[in-house]
Amino acid sequence: MTAVVTASALARRMEGERDSLVKLCAELVAAPSVNPPGDTREVSAVVTRFLRSRGIESRLVALDPLMPCVVAEVDSGRPGPHLVLNVHLDTMPPGEEAEWTQPIWSLTQVAGRLYGLGMGNMKGAVAAMAHALAALHDHRDLWRGRVTFTAVSDEVAFGPHGSAHLLDTIPGIAGDALICGEGPGFRRLALGEKGVLWLRIDVAASGGHASSVRRGKSAAAVLARAMGAVDALTGTRGTLEGALADIRFADTDSALALTASVGVASAGTFVSQVASRGHAEIDLRLPPGISTNAAQRLVEAAVHAATEGADVTVRRLKGWDPNITSPESGIVQAWRQSWAELDLGELEYAIRLPASDASRWRTRGTPAICYGPQPTFSAGVDDYAEEDEVVRCATLYAAAAMGFLDASVSDEAGWSA
Repeated sequence: MTAVVTASALARRMEGERDSLVKLCAELVAAPSVNPPGDTREVSAVVTRFLRSRGIESRLVALDPLMPCVVAEVDSGRPGPHLVLNVHLDTMPPGEEAEWTQPIWSLTQVAGRLYGLGMGNMKGAVAAMAHALAALHDHRDLWRGRVTFTAVSDEVAFGPHGSAHLLDTIPGIAGDALICGEGPGFRRLALGEKGVLWLRIDVAASGGHASSVRRGKSAAAVLARAMGAVDALTGTRGTLEGALADIRFADTDSALALTASVGVASAGTFVSQVASRGHAEIDLRLPPGISTNAAQRLVEAAVHAATEGADVTVRRLKGWDPNITSPESGIVQAWRQSWAELDLGELEYAIRLPASDASRWRTRGTPAICYGPQPTFSAGVDDYAEEDEVVRCATLYAAAAMGFLDASVSDEAGWSA
């Protein structure tokens, strides 16, 4: 009789791995990897040791020796798809440390939660995905193709030392599909994410003593009007087209709205002088249907209308378009099937508001999904993940991978805890 893959069998295995998952989470939290500065040597060593303990060899790939990435490959030995598993090792800074009510650098278990810096974003996902890889390795005779595990650096700053470096230097690592542990929160599956556009506005005006200023003519006054015009663009709506229009996404009020935030602003050099120079740096998050070029045109039109006759320039600092994976892609179908087999209720879809490394794969044509144990939109003070959700993520990563790789696993195949 042909064996059939069962997510429930994987769930039993991962339940048996609960103590190991929590232990690995504790070791990851105890290895600081705040970015900046982004030093991931200690935390990458934790991942490497765990993989070696499960019989999986890995290698470090580094553009900067302080920011290594862990890369491991598991090959079934049979032709088939190439699936990439992606997590990141660096974390956001802890913020105001005095506001934490739990230890920052050590794992604390409280009422089913695992507290510690990076647990939500994303050391909980690192532990879960490493255990999923171990399950795939143990039973590589039951699927086909190969899996590449990437635990990268420099994701928090969206810098060049992590996934970007791997994609630029390792042939074939784009793969056929990607599962990223960057959760959108609320147990939602992210099919895509907003684009990003950073712009700089520069203003020049005549200077002089403060007593000679003319209303609305100083660089500071012109810059203020420009920033107001940018702020008014927040809420501009994007659109979903084709098959995506039929998907019910959660929180579309936020997912389909452009946001424009003035992150940096400066004008003048001394209180008693008319400001002759000023600048602002703008962060725009772009929903599907609004490209970087279209957004830049919106900003330029709004700024020039608000500052007519003034010396104002707008230039791009960096940006990339919104990106989204078709709900009909194989990896989405594999995830949906695993979710249903685990009887987890209705699967909610999301468009991530912040960026993730999954976008780097999507821009190369690779279908990519994001799911992780991060409980809400973003991590912060008293960062945590629910212990049950870390276990569930390990199950889902393994089950979806097996489904995508055309697995044949039965309850009798040794998965039971």
